[in-house]
Amino acid sequence: MALATYLKINPADSVVVCLQPKKKGDVIDIDGRQVIVNQDTPAGHKILIKDTAQGEDIIKYGYPIGHAKEDLKAGDWVNEENLKTNLEGKLEYTYHPVSQSLDINKENRNFKGYIRKNGEVGIRNEIWVVPTVGCVNGIAENLVKELKAETQEEGVDAIYAWHHNYGCSQLSDDHENTRKILRDICLHPNAGAVLVLSLGCENNQPEAFMKMLGDYDKSRIRLLVTQQVDDEMEAGMDILRELYEIAKQDVRQEVPVGKLRVGLKCGGSDGFSGITANPLVGEFSDWLVAQGGTSVLTEVPEMFGAETILMNRCRTEELFHQTVSMINNFKEYFLSHGEPVGENPSPGNKAGGISTLEDKALGCTQKCGKAPVSGVMEYGDRLQHDGLNLLSAPGNDLVAATALAACGCHLVLFTTGRGTPFGTFVPTMKIATNPDLARRKQNWIDFSAGQLIEGRTMQKLLPEFIDKILSVASGEPAKNEENGYREISIFKNGVTL
Repeated sequence: MALATYLKINPADSVVVCLQPKKKGDVIDIDGRQVIVNQDTPAGHKILIKDTAQGEDIIKYGYPIGHAKEDLKAGDWVNEENLKTNLEGKLEYTYHPVSQSLDINKENRNFKGYIRKNGEVGIRNEIWVVPTVGCVNGIAENLVKELKAETQEEGVDAIYAWHHNYGCSQLSDDHENTRKILRDICLHPNAGAVLVLSLGCENNQPEAFMKMLGDYDKSRIRLLVTQQVDDEMEAGMDILRELYEIAKQDVRQEVPVGKLRVGLKCGGSDGFSGITANPLVGEFSDWLVAQGGTSVLTEVPEMFGAETILMNRCRTEELFHQTVSMINNFKEYFLSHGEPVGENPSPGNKAGGISTLEDKALGCTQKCGKAPVSGVMEYGDRLQHDGLNLLSAPGNDLVAATALAACGCHLVLFTTGRGTPFGTFVPTMKIATNPDLARRKQNWIDFSAGQLIEGRTMQKLLPEFIDKILSVASGEPAKNEENGYREISIFKNGVTL
């Protein structure tokens, strides 16, 4: 059977998406009639299937993705030149709860993880050096280099320093955001041991920071204030050798899959994102929630235009109001800087077939499936609820992925149509939206959802995707780990002193 070359996603849509490039004069058979293509149109892009007047909405995924800038004809290529966003400032919302049960069997699957003293589970057993301030980044890197040379990392999964530029010369929310993210990293169960490395005179004072950790395991999380010792390398290595001897005793154990916490992220999206990779991740998210596990969706600006779908899936009216605040607070952040709320798609997004923020958001939010929203978190918060959670963070890939890991996610599922190599401080799996990317960038891509446009069905592909994720959770390195591409980025909004 010949593969489809275009797709109408929702019966209400006024566009189809090209699964393969279309030439001027090609014929599309749709809804019992023929539409002649008016311009050469790349794969991933949209072709109008009905005449549309200037100002009239264009529909994709069953929702408006903007309005026509001019009168358009059936067969026209719809892109950012002739489509304009409907988005504007803050809105008032009304709660219209939608109840959808997940008809998914509980499978009693396990993965092999590390059970920590406080009952939390990690999927890696790593030794981390966490600077409280950027001034000691160099010392942190040298300590890691020396410990790696001594140990060859035998008995632990990796040894890393999470360098950053902050911890001093910050005020108000920026200062607290830095402290929260660093606290969250120190407490993350993927770390078997942590050396907190301080200068001593920074705004992020070491003793106050350690109090933020609460009731932590003092045998595995240690502090060194470098200004208080004569030789910081000698003192640091003494502590790291002790931590290494503790961490290397840890072993993987069978853990129920309901303990797994997964972050949901996309970047370098294209016109296939909302057709292949994001729906596949959404199916996995629903499966994981049905097993008692946890998924977290972030990138608040990329919810604009699809936010009511999420709001109406909130379990309670309180969660609805928290979601409204999250959305409108981020819009206010844009507006306070004199920026419009709808100018989000990047040049790469547009080249890949995404024309407006609504177009992007309606595809982006498919990563969280259909599960009800069980929790809403501010930036820097740690997970408190199983099930699907929403997290306040920007769309920037590294900032958002860091925030997902910091809230407690063991790994991040990152869908991409253009490709990206980066990773944050937890495994960051890349899921390709199209088969061409998966073939070209095998050193970046962990799984190809592009198989869905090559004849594979979701029913067949999902079990393979689940197996791959559980393999990574059990110790198989993600591509970013194989390449050593791992770093953190902390959200900054205010003044630098």
